Amino acid sequence: MITKDMYVHEILEIDDRFQKILSDHGMNCHECPGAKSETLEEAAKGHDIDFEKLLDKLNSLKG
Repeated sequence: MITKDMYVHEILEIDDRFQKILSDHGMNCHECPGAKSETLEEAAKGHDIDFEKLLDKLNSLKG
């Protein structure tokens, strides 16, 4: 289960398909050095993205 406190790089290491979901939301995290220092929630806020929708999408893939 993906949580708001996970660092972006941790999420990307779980499943390569998460990269596409993040990119589809305007977050090219795989190219960003912030992926190792920002949580998913921080990154979503920084990109003005609806965090709850993003989290639901990521967890629906994992499920």
